Amino acid sequence: MAQETQGRTVLMVGTRKGLWVGESDARREEWSFTGPHHDMQEVYSCLVDTRVRDAQGRPRLLAGASSTWFGPQVQVSDDLGATWRPGKAPPVFPGDVDASVDRVWQLAPGSEPGVVWAGTEPGAVFRSRDDGETWDLERALWDHPHRPRWSEGFGGQAFHTVLPHPTDPGSAVVALSTGGVYRTTDDGASWEPRNVGIRAEFLPEGEQYPEFGQCVHKVARHPSRPERLYAQNHGGVYRSDDEGGSWTSIAAGLPADFGFPVVVHPHEPDTAYVFPLGGAGGRYPPDGRARVWCSRDAGESWEALGEGLPDGFFVGVLRDAMTSDDHAEAGLYLGARNGTVWASADAGRTWRLAVADLPDVVCVRAASF
Repeated sequence: MAQETQGRTVLMVGTRKGLWVGESDARREEWSFTGPHHDMQEVYSCLVDTRVRDAQGRPRLLAGASSTWFGPQVQVSDDLGATWRPGKAPPVFPGDVDASVDRVWQLAPGSEPGVVWAGTEPGAVFRSRDDGETWDLERALWDHPHRPRWSEGFGGQAFHTVLPHPTDPGSAVVALSTGGVYRTTDDGASWEPRNVGIRAEFLPEGEQYPEFGQCVHKVARHPSRPERLYAQNHGGVYRSDDEGGSWTSIAAGLPADFGFPVVVHPHEPDTAYVFPLGGAGGRYPPDGRARVWCSRDAGESWEALGEGLPDGFFVGVLRDAMTSDDHAEAGLYLGARNGTVWASADAGRTWRLAVADLPDVVCVRAASF
């Protein structure tokens, strides 16, 4: 993605009771928010698709909104949330599959024009080739012989990470809880597990490094170095330099190795961010101090970034509730389960409150325009 040096920033905040859309000129000033959009619907996924823009240069917004009455839809806005419409058809299973989509957990742009990927609950991946209007099931993944043995994490079974290869349209990496990381290199015709070295600490001693079944919480990678992946596991932070073929622990130096999000800097493949939580004793930051931990050397060392973030912060940050934008000086954003969203215009060095008193924040996404 090209680095942009000026312009406005759009910030999408998905919650358990709707979506809010924020805009800012300088990111260091006040944010203006509209919402709730899709009121009282769970918005587990959102996407600022900068590949599709209107005549004013505004990007398309996509939101995976789940209604109690009408089920999940991928909602589309071409005017920064002023109006919305559902796509022509939501992700649905074909008639011979005895399953129904409960939620859309992930929306990710493909490497080809028009391609958008979706990860869903139950654990399935869909692909659109018309900018999110219609969807096809990745059937080989759904029919994978491992699937009957994928279990559910506390939040359910879902493909929460989809990472299309930035230059190879036939390659993608996906991850689900609880199943682990899988990859295709033949445009979805087959999928292989990529979990060697990731520990499943909840399994009995001697069985903690299975072929699949790890509870991977989130995976990230950088477009200029796609073979490198970072993973936040249910106990463990890892790096892979061969697209998941093998994984190495990089948790040393962190106050806890449990957490949900992992984000890679948009312009620096050696810089990654995590938000450690206290583990089984409490899903909040160690000592109740909100801190984003940053490594600038691919996980060899870590430092805490927290100027402007609160102490007395006894809530979690979910797997898709931390993200970056695409400005030349990258911005970072995190949303918490107490309904606060924090923004940094200087790659995490300093933070300020963007909005408060929202419902439980599930996902945030940002981009410049």
